[in-house]
Order: sequence, then C-alpha cells, then structure tokens
Amino acid sequence: MKMKAGEILLLLVCLKAFCYAVQASKSSDSDEWEGEFFTGIPKIKYEGRSSKNPLAFKWYNAEEEVLGKKMKDWFRFSVAFWHTFRGTGGDPFGAPTKHWPWEDGTNSLKMAKRRMRANFEFIDKLGVDFWCFHDRDIAPDGQTLEEANQNLDEVVALANELQTKSKKKVLWGTAQLFMHSRYMHGGATSSELEVYAYAAAQVKKAMEVTHYLGGENYVFWGGREGYQSLLNTDMERELNHLATFLQAAVRHKKKIGFNGTLLIEPKPQEPTKHQYDWDAATTANFLRKYGLTEEFKLNIECNHATLSGHSCHHELETARINGMLGNIDANTGDPQVGWDTDQFLIDIPEATMIMLTVIKNGGIAPGGFNFDAKLRRESTDVEDLFIAHIVGMDTMARGLKNAAKLIEDGSLAELVRKRYESFDTNLGAQIENGEADFELLEKKVKEMDEPNVASAKQELAELIFQSAL
Repeated sequence: MKMKAGEILLLLVCLKAFCYAVQASKSSDSDEWEGEFFTGIPKIKYEGRSSKNPLAFKWYNAEEEVLGKKMKDWFRFSVAFWHTFRGTGGDPFGAPTKHWPWEDGTNSLKMAKRRMRANFEFIDKLGVDFWCFHDRDIAPDGQTLEEANQNLDEVVALANELQTKSKKKVLWGTAQLFMHSRYMHGGATSSELEVYAYAAAQVKKAMEVTHYLGGENYVFWGGREGYQSLLNTDMERELNHLATFLQAAVRHKKKIGFNGTLLIEPKPQEPTKHQYDWDAATTANFLRKYGLTEEFKLNIECNHATLSGHSCHHELETARINGMLGNIDANTGDPQVGWDTDQFLIDIPEATMIMLTVIKNGGIAPGGFNFDAKLRRESTDVEDLFIAHIVGMDTMARGLKNAAKLIEDGSLAELVRKRYESFDTNLGAQIENGEADFELLEKKVKEMDEPNVASAKQELAELIFQSAL
C-alpha cells in the first residue's frame, strides 16, 4: 500500500512519541497524559566537572554556598513556559520543526492542561523552583474576554493544584499584549480607545491570576508600545497614555493586595521600529518623569541589551545604580544575526560580569534568573530541552564562582579604588558632597601644578579578570 505524505509524517511523529514516551499514552476522554512526559530522563543531579553525562550538572550545585549564600538562592532559576512549551522552531522563513510527543496539534483547553502537567514534570526533574508565563501561552484565547478569562481560570486552577503538590512557585506572570491583531498599534499606546480598555482588562486579569498563584513579580513587556513612524504618531500623547496605564496597574495591585514587584522589560525595537522602553536609562527616565520609581523595577534581558547597543553588564549596572535591578532574563543573541534570537547564555566571561553586578546588588530576590531562551530550530529532541537549561545553569554557576574569586582576591576592586583615589581627599569630599563651587575650584587650580593624569590600567584590569575565568 502506498502511503501519502501526510500519513508518513504522522507515522514519523508517532514513532518519535513512542521513543520518548513508551509508557505514556493519550486518553481520548481525558485531558491527562497517562505516564511520564519525559520518560527515561531522571532528575538532573550535580556530578561535578569530571562528569561526561550530558544530563548532569558540572558546575551548578544548588546547595553549595558562595559568599555566604546558596547557589540556588543567588539565582532563583525559572523556566519560561512560552519558549519551553510553546516554542515550535518556526521562523519567518520556515514551518515549525518541533513536534513534542504530547502535542495533539491543537490549542484547546485540554491541550493547555496537558502542557501545564508537562511543565511541572520538567521543572521538577530539572531541579528549579520557579516558572513564569504569559496569560495567552498557558491558556487559549476566547471569542470574548469572558471566554478567555474562563479558559485562563481553568488552567490556573490546575497550575495551583500542581504547585501545591510540587512546592514550586511563579517567579512572574504577564499579559501577552502583542500577538493578537487588536494590538497592532500597541496596547497602552494604541490610538484606539477600545484597545486601550481591552489591554487594561487583560492586564487586570493577568495580575489577579499571578497573585492567586503566589507570583513574586509581575512583568510589563511593551513589544508594540512604540511607533513605526513619527509622521502619524503623537508620541507625547502615547507616552502619557502609557504612564496612566501603569499608574492604574499600581492602583489595582494595591487594591487586590498583591505584594509582588512590578517590572518593566526594556527593549529597543522589534517588533516596532522604536519601543518607548528602549533601554535601562530610557526606562528609568520615563519612570522618574511620571513618578513611578517607587513602584517599578527593571527586568533586564541580555539579548535586548545588545540590541540597544549596550552590553548586558552595562544595562545591569545602569539598573543597579538607579536602584531598579529587579530580575534578569538570562539569554544572549548572535552577533551575526540582527534580531532577538533568544539563545541560552553560554558565554562564561559575560556570565562572570553579570554576577559581579548581582553580587554588588546583594542578589536580586524577589526576582530571579529566567531562561527567556529557546532551542535552536534544528534541535528537536525532547532531551535537548534539558541539555539547553543544564548548560545555561552551569554557565551562570561558573560566572558566580569566577565573580566570587575576583571579589575575594580584591585586586580588581583595588585597581578601581586607586584610579579614583584623588577624590579621597578633603577637596574630593567637598566636590562629591556638592559643596565645592566653581570659585573654590578655580582658586585650588591656581595653587596646583599641571595635573598628572595616571594610566587607566585597562589591560591590567582585563588580565586580572581573565585570570579568574
């Protein structure tokens, strides 16, 4: 019998499902997947640097203390539901490549519940304590807001049940205000009043379910809060609307008793040409202008940092010195690709610099490190989901240990101290306290010889840094 192309594809998918879930099966009258989702994959353990096991940690030892704090408490790792369980491998040039054995090809409520069960098995086997989500990723949309909310409530009820059993937590939740066509002009910055109102209603519900699940933060990512052209945009009005939207969110947070941190995630562009939360400095300025600095902190994504022309270290330091470092999306981009590729961060020097800032900040709780990262399009095995997270967690662990070595050694800090030691004088104190006017400084210059400008010792700083890697 000659098989059609579709039948061959179905056979291949079924064979793949059998390989990874030989004891599991789909029930025709239940939303449950009987058996394990990740059959044959054990709980991931720490085996040390000499291990050759790809399904084991080489550096991340959750209970190991570094600078007086356990690794798991420095990081508070979180799995991103949208990339891990909704990522398909599709891109603007190609169809999806990932066909997980538990997927039935629908976005039904039954399928949403099955994905949620897979999520909790995954984070349990990976050994992390947190997960995070968009509302429309965990539950299907509806024909009306009421239907969408009912779908969300049903999936959230299951998530709450699974959380209670597993002792896992929500790091943060958010509303997806960028995919539906109604948001083509943005949500809070849309030119249409009805869309602004719908976005507010969606955020209201997303904040409520995040609160119900015990979420420790709530994120605003304004993917379409920006413009394509200023010729048809009233930028001042849109910024004012965005501010009133966030102010209303603060009031609702307090009304429902949500004590989590509100976070804004900067990004320069994509999908819009210019997003209003371009980078950490731009976002901090926006929050100050509208009196929101006491209510919001920043969720810094490393790939977004590089898209804005900065390093992740720069963005983290900018957030830290403004008192706004709240959470980190641990990912990276590809310098040869111009868009947000959301790759797992495996660069050890970058991880070390990230952890230098996190240590200076005293940690980032109640925030954490969220793996806003996805498998490459060509990685299609179920075990790849684990391997990707393992290498990301090991990289951050190496960064933490390297940063601790630099801090304990003290040479880098001493180099920086010496560079600015001319300000550790009476006149320097007057300058830094705002007590030295121009007349006083002019008088002092007349008493001084020509300034002797010292070397910045950049190469020595880099040598010290490299020695810790």
